[in-house]
Amino acid sequence: MGKKSMLFNPKTFTGEEYDVKSRKAMLDTIAFFEKKGLKSIRDDEKGYIWQDDWMQYQKEHGIFATMLTAKGYGDDEEARFDLYRLCPMSEILGFYGEAYQYPLQVSILGIGPIWMGDNEEQKRELAQDLKDGHVFAFGMSEKEHGADLYSNEVHLTETGEGVYVANGSKYYIGNAHTASKVSAMGKNATTGEWTNWVVDSRHRNYKYVKDIDCPGLGQCRLGEFDLIEYPITDRDIIKRGDEAFADGLATVNIGKFQLGFSASGIAAHALYEAVTHANRRVIYGSKVTNFPHIRAFLSEAFCRTNAMKLYALRSRDYFRMMSADDRRYLLFNPIQKMKVTTQGGDVIRLLMDVVCAKGYERENFLSDAYATMDTLFRLEGTAHVNMALVLKFIPKYFFGNVEYPEIGIVSEMKEDDNIFRQTIGGLAKVPFPDYRKAYESVDLPNVKRFLEIVEKFREMLAKDAPDPSLMKNMDYMLNYGEIFTMIVYAQLVLEGAKLNDVEDELIDQMFALFIRDVNKFALTQANNYENTEIQRDYLTQIALRGPVVDKEKDFRFWQEYVQVLDGCYVQKDAPIGS
Repeated sequence: MGKKSMLFNPKTFTGEEYDVKSRKAMLDTIAFFEKKGLKSIRDDEKGYIWQDDWMQYQKEHGIFATMLTAKGYGDDEEARFDLYRLCPMSEILGFYGEAYQYPLQVSILGIGPIWMGDNEEQKRELAQDLKDGHVFAFGMSEKEHGADLYSNEVHLTETGEGVYVANGSKYYIGNAHTASKVSAMGKNATTGEWTNWVVDSRHRNYKYVKDIDCPGLGQCRLGEFDLIEYPITDRDIIKRGDEAFADGLATVNIGKFQLGFSASGIAAHALYEAVTHANRRVIYGSKVTNFPHIRAFLSEAFCRTNAMKLYALRSRDYFRMMSADDRRYLLFNPIQKMKVTTQGGDVIRLLMDVVCAKGYERENFLSDAYATMDTLFRLEGTAHVNMALVLKFIPKYFFGNVEYPEIGIVSEMKEDDNIFRQTIGGLAKVPFPDYRKAYESVDLPNVKRFLEIVEKFREMLAKDAPDPSLMKNMDYMLNYGEIFTMIVYAQLVLEGAKLNDVEDELIDQMFALFIRDVNKFALTQANNYENTEIQRDYLTQIALRGPVVDKEKDFRFWQEYVQVLDGCYVQKDAPIGS
């Protein structure tokens, strides 16, 4: 029998697929939060209390040190930067609250440029700081420029040979109030050359200006800091030139990749609460889950959350195997950051429509999930930036197919230092194998229907693609981008489902939702823009080619896959299910 769910549940998690040290780090993390309980977690959020208890615990157990120290540094032989174990750590922390995952994610952003750089002294110091339990930060964004990195104004001014002062302000920086190392990205004031360097939040020339009030992120900290004549020498500089800028983008690619796993953890916990609440609540003399639309909402939320997890796992395989000859991750990662997290938002809205007022009560995890989830894909304009990137890949994805070696589940316990050697540019030239390979040997009605839709979309692009001038119009291309994103998303979900032996019933239900999503985007494009006659005809065909519906099958799915989640996980002190 195949798997009926891919979702994380602390009650059933064993970590048997990981090595002893990795498994211990995950089980120790789970033990901390299970002992802490939901009431204490939510009380900390209400009081905006920084997580000193968790930071002390992870220090004592060497959790961040094990997960974030590059191989060969420090005195822990099991330390390595390994996405196979780092990504599930993000999922586990997200399960208990994004406020706990965020400091880890931001630390990944901060340490990335150091591990990518050539400054051995900084690397050795970083390994010691990790052992000492510190967190880290990445000073990239600025208040006036946001995601417009090219307008970066923080700068170094040379005052002598190998001696500089740094000046300027950084904004919306996680962990900035306490990070022992902040990787700052700016320019040489004289040469205009990109430069990455390291500062310490405890230094007297580092001024922490304020916390930026973001209720949706709970008790984690985002802040503004100023560098005021901060002394810098060559020992503090990580890298110079265009490679410094490339490293900045690369560390964002690594750090924000974690968002998809965190979103999967958040959605799973919220789903367990919602099913438990709805299945035990009686209104108008009937159990809430006797209402067909409630069952439909919860079943959809279950399917979308599983799809999120499957996409995240499969995209990790491609990321771990990236190289100069295989850059497919440059398409899959933006979708991880954008689509997985937006799907998480859709899941939480479905659950809120089920639990209604109960979801706003601050004692429940649902209230945290509702406040948090929609922030993930909007951080620094992520959704729009990543959609613009995704559009560049359309021609090669459909019409530039080449052969690649098959990639299975990449479960090797290894240092993923290849991801530190990313390059920028050339996105439109990245080739892909034939996406139809994923659909071979799959005989499910909605998977077959979805592939028919994909082929219609490809035919339309071959016969009458949008005019080159329109390709640059983000407003016009947004729905094309959404359809293309769904096609890639579905491909990786299907690959992941096959590799993880997921039950056919779940696969078919997920693809029924993918069809409806593409229907919606095609209809919006057809109704709101001036399309050619050929485009309008194809878009209409796509919009009207709905899923194969079987209500008896849907009800059995509800009973066997979703209703059984009632009480499957209840955290200590949780009002729902206790």
